[in-house]
Amino acid sequence: MQSANMLLKKIVKSSVLPFAAQHGMKKDFFLLTRTLSLSPCLKQDNSCNPTEKLDLDAWKKVMKSGLQEEVSEMVSEHKELSTLTAAREILEMWRLAGRLVPESISEEQLKTFMECPSKSAKKKYLKYLHLKELHKKNEIRKMEEKRERRLKTQEQGSKPNETKRNSFMCLWANGMDRAYSWRVAQSMVFGQPLVFDMSYEKDMSIREVANTVRQIVFSEGCNRKSADPFHIHFCNLKDDSLYHREFIRHYSKAWDKLLVTVTEQCYTEIFPKEKLIYLTADSPKVMKTFDHDKIYIIGSMVDKSIKTGVSLARAKRLGLETAALPLEKYLLWNTGAKNLTLDQMMHILLTLKDTGDWKKALEFVPKRKYCGFVSKPVHELKKTLNLINTLKLGKRQEEVGKQFAKNYSKKLTQK
Repeated sequence: MQSANMLLKKIVKSSVLPFAAQHGMKKDFFLLTRTLSLSPCLKQDNSCNPTEKLDLDAWKKVMKSGLQEEVSEMVSEHKELSTLTAAREILEMWRLAGRLVPESISEEQLKTFMECPSKSAKKKYLKYLHLKELHKKNEIRKMEEKRERRLKTQEQGSKPNETKRNSFMCLWANGMDRAYSWRVAQSMVFGQPLVFDMSYEKDMSIREVANTVRQIVFSEGCNRKSADPFHIHFCNLKDDSLYHREFIRHYSKAWDKLLVTVTEQCYTEIFPKEKLIYLTADSPKVMKTFDHDKIYIIGSMVDKSIKTGVSLARAKRLGLETAALPLEKYLLWNTGAKNLTLDQMMHILLTLKDTGDWKKALEFVPKRKYCGFVSKPVHELKKTLNLINTLKLGKRQEEVGKQFAKNYSKKLTQK
């Protein structure tokens, strides 16, 4: 038995241990030799036959197979490391070439980059990572800017003069709010009514309703800050409608404290019909002066597809008087619809109520819609505009000359 143990140790030292020492596994093999030398098969034990011999060939095969697996694993790890380094070198080359490549990339991202099936897919993936990195940088920059602004405001607030100024501004703002609220409260008792018709929910999309409510909110703020505000009525406004939900979203808790009259009734049930005038751009009757005894109605509608005649048809069904703003009388109107936003209408009506001057009131019309104010009679301006339009259309000079000669001869006969 001792001779067998000695023989086994010599075999291990001569064949296996040098190979294990090259791969850094010498300690494990020393433990293995100790276990083999002290194995129960080789000890004197009644449970094991002393005549059994150790199969060294089988043991060598087992040991060689384990070593081959470990070597293959090490080779595969080395291949993965080499492919990762190659991928990083490709990324550096692309970065130097000016392509969109992220500055820092993880091993998982590199693996997904290598697994991309084509070159275009790799470019798209790198572009995605680059944009993601830029987004993170922008967020960090914004957070730092906010922190710097907060620190500056804290430093400014620590100064005594600034605290006095801020307290004065807060007192002034609170005082102005009280003054505006007092004016609007007085207008609810003594002011001229102005009606917003909320019966156009079915004619609009959800986005158009939201845009309408936003314009009405601007109109209410403008009316609140005016010297002589209107008493605003929201008629035909039903609970849990799109209008109502949008108003609650804008005003939240201030909706219940808003100094306006909200009702589900129609304006014909509240006011006499002979006092009501429906303002619509489709009306054939042009408004000449602002009447302080009348009650003007504005249709709460924003229509991007420009469905003409909706508000005019509603006014006719109710038997109400209609009127349109005299835009062509005072403005050199360009081509396009003569529809204005609700806040622009509020500005115009408030200016007419305070001054009665149409030129001041119509300054709130967007300047893209007209060339300027009228300084000559309208019929002469129309002729000049027609001539300009003919020149724009590219007609021949002979036709333009003939038309000018006809107009000139008519002028001579009239004289």
